[in-house]
Amino acid sequence: MQLERKFQLLGYVILENHVHLIATAPNLASAVKCSKSFTALQIVELLKKRNARQLLRGLAALKLPNKKQSEHQVWQEGSHPKMIETDELLWQKLEYIHNNLVERGYVDDPLHWRYSSARNYAGQPGLIEVVTDWM
Repeated sequence: MQLERKFQLLGYVILENHVHLIATAPNLASAVKCSKSFTALQIVELLKKRNARQLLRGLAALKLPNKKQSEHQVWQEGSHPKMIETDELLWQKLEYIHNNLVERGYVDDPLHWRYSSARNYAGQPGLIEVVTDWM
């Protein structure tokens, strides 16, 4: 998807109930919507393969009545985008999302959280490809 939509992921942290993304794209709202749709389908298929009935029932109960195309609600509707206009602000946001894991007490070092771009910025392999040479 990153190549198809000229979507560049600059940073991320995946938590138990939300995701922080720092990204750029010509039509970022459309790219985020597409990403949420794609990942929701992947998550539901994985849960079905693993026979995770209880989780699937929970996601089905969360489905909004106006959603006719799907049986499950994985992501909350909408997003809360913020414009990042300077490199300094981008670094500040990256540090915040990476260090938030430490402040929440999940890890002692941001590099210990698998679901984060902190590893990418430390030159270590991450789970998701991230553009780190954006400056």
